[in-house]
Amino acid sequence: MRFDLVDLQLFIAVAESRSITRGAQRAHLALASASARIKGLEAALGVALLNRGRRGIELTAAGESLLEHARTIIHNVDAMRGDLAAYASGIRASVHLLANTSGLAEHLPKALAVFLREHPDINVDVEERESTDIAAAIATGAADLGFAAEHALPDNFERFLFSEDRLMLVVARRGEFAGRRQIDFQELAERDFVGLTNSTALQVHISKHAARLGVRLRFRARLRDFDAICQMVAAGVGIAVVPEAAAKRCAQSMPIATIKIRDSWANRKLAICARTFNTLPRPAKQLVEHLRKAAR
Repeated sequence: MRFDLVDLQLFIAVAESRSITRGAQRAHLALASASARIKGLEAALGVALLNRGRRGIELTAAGESLLEHARTIIHNVDAMRGDLAAYASGIRASVHLLANTSGLAEHLPKALAVFLREHPDINVDVEERESTDIAAAIATGAADLGFAAEHALPDNFERFLFSEDRLMLVVARRGEFAGRRQIDFQELAERDFVGLTNSTALQVHISKHAARLGVRLRFRARLRDFDAICQMVAAGVGIAVVPEAAAKRCAQSMPIATIKIRDSWANRKLAICARTFNTLPRPAKQLVEHLRKAAR
C-alpha cells in the first residue's frame, strides 16, 4: 500500500477544519480533486474515514487513528527536510523545546549552557508554556520535546525524570508566618501576594489551584523574576509562592523564610518528554541524551 504525502496533508487539513471544502482550501486543491483523494484513501484502506453530514464531517474511529499517524509522518518528513537543509546550506540546526516556568528559570539554564558549548552547530529555542499546554502541543505534533510537570503528561508519552520542583511559600523573616515550617494553602486566603505576571505558566498553575480552593489571590505586585519577587517579600510587600530552588537561593542573601506548602499540587516532578524519543530529529536526540545525563 502506497501513501501520497499530499493525500495525508489533505486529510489532516480536512480533519482539523471538519470540512472537506475548507480542508481543500488549506491544501490548495480544488474541491472535486480533494473529494476524490479522500475517497481514494478510503478505498485503498478499505474503511470509512469520515462521516459526512450537512454541517460538515466527523472522523470515524479509523479516521482518528489515521489522523494521528498522518501527523507523525508529516512531522517526521518536515524534520528530515529541516535536518538535510541545514547540512546543505551550512547553517546551524535548531531544537524547539517547550518548558514550564520553573524549568526555564531554575532547572534548565546550566544544562543547556553546557550543551550549547559542546555543540556549536546546534541552536536551542526554548518557549515557555504551561505543562498541560506542552502536553497538548506534543500530542498534536506541534512540538517535538517538552520539559513539564510529570502529572500533566499522558501515559503514552515517553519521559524521564529530570528534577523535583517543590513550590514553597516565601515570607518576610519577621512576618506573620515566620517560624512556621508547613502550611495549607487554604490559610493564605485574603493575604497580599507578590507574584509572577499572568502570562507565565507557573502563575497560571498557582491561580488554577487557588481558585479550586476558593482562595482569592490579591496581588500587590507582579514581576517576571523570582529574585525580584523575593526582594519584595523581604521588604514586607506580601508573600509569594516560588520554586524551592529559587527560594533557597534568595534566602541566602535576603531576610526571608521558606515554608513548605502541604497541598499535593505544590510537589511536582519535572520530566523531559516526547511522544517517542527515537523519532526525534538528530539534534533533538542529542539534546535529550545530554539532559538524560544531566538529570538529578
